[in-house]
Amino acid sequence: MNIFTEHPNQISETYLQHMKKALTFSFKLLGMSCQALLHAFFPFLFVSTVSEKIKSMNDVLQNRKDKS
Repeated sequence: MNIFTEHPNQISETYLQHMKKALTFSFKLLGMSCQALLHAFFPFLFVSTVSEKIKSMNDVLQNRKDKS
Protein backbone atom coordinates (compact mmCIF):
# COMPACT_ATOMS: atom_id res chain seq x y z
CA MET A 1 0.00 0.00 0.00
CA ASN A 2 1.10 3.58 -0.67
CA ILE A 3 2.73 5.22 2.38
CA PHE A 4 0.83 8.45 1.67
CA THR A 5 -2.60 6.82 1.70
CA GLU A 6 -2.25 3.95 4.16
CA HIS A 7 -3.13 5.92 7.30
CA PRO A 8 -5.84 8.11 5.71
CA ASN A 9 -7.50 4.98 4.33
CA GLN A 10 -7.49 3.46 7.83
CA ILE A 11 -9.74 6.29 9.00
CA SER A 12 -11.86 6.35 5.84
CA GLU A 13 -10.38 9.52 4.38
CA THR A 14 -8.62 10.40 1.18
CA TYR A 15 -5.12 11.85 1.25
CA LEU A 16 -6.48 15.37 0.64
CA GLN A 17 -9.23 15.04 3.26
CA HIS A 18 -6.66 13.90 5.77
CA MET A 19 -4.31 16.74 4.83
CA LYS A 20 -7.08 19.29 5.34
CA LYS A 21 -7.98 17.88 8.77
CA ALA A 22 -4.34 17.66 9.84
CA LEU A 23 -3.62 21.23 8.76
CA THR A 24 -6.75 22.45 10.54
CA PHE A 25 -5.62 20.77 13.76
CA SER A 26 -2.12 22.14 13.25
CA PHE A 27 -3.31 25.75 12.98
CA LYS A 28 -5.65 25.31 15.96
CA LEU A 29 -2.77 23.94 18.02
CA LEU A 30 -0.56 26.84 16.93
CA GLY A 31 -3.21 29.29 18.13
CA MET A 32 -3.61 27.44 21.41
CA SER A 33 0.14 27.47 21.87
CA CYS A 34 0.15 31.27 21.60
CA GLN A 35 -2.73 31.49 24.07
CA ALA A 36 -0.92 29.20 26.53
CA LEU A 37 2.25 31.28 26.19
CA LEU A 38 0.33 34.46 26.97
CA HIS A 39 -1.41 32.72 29.86
CA ALA A 40 1.99 31.76 31.31
CA PHE A 41 2.90 35.44 31.68
CA PHE A 42 -0.59 36.82 32.25
CA PRO A 43 -2.52 34.14 34.19
CA PHE A 44 -5.73 36.18 34.03
CA LEU A 45 -5.84 35.71 30.24
CA PHE A 46 -7.22 32.55 28.65
CA VAL A 47 -7.88 30.99 32.07
CA SER A 48 -9.64 27.90 30.73
CA THR A 49 -9.59 28.53 26.99
CA VAL A 50 -6.80 26.15 26.04
CA SER A 51 -7.92 23.28 28.26
CA GLU A 52 -11.49 23.53 26.94
CA LYS A 53 -10.26 23.57 23.34
CA ILE A 54 -8.04 20.54 23.99
CA LYS A 55 -11.00 18.63 25.44
CA SER A 56 -13.07 19.52 22.39
CA MET A 57 -10.28 18.57 20.00
CA ASN A 58 -9.84 15.25 21.81
CA ASP A 59 -13.54 14.49 21.40
CA VAL A 60 -13.25 15.08 17.65
CA LEU A 61 -10.17 12.85 17.40
CA GLN A 62 -11.77 10.07 19.42
CA ASN A 63 -14.88 10.15 17.22
CA ARG A 64 -12.68 9.82 14.12
CA LYS A 65 -10.80 6.95 15.76
CA ASP A 66 -14.06 5.16 16.62
CA LYS A 67 -15.18 5.35 12.99
CA SER A 68 -12.10 3.50 11.75
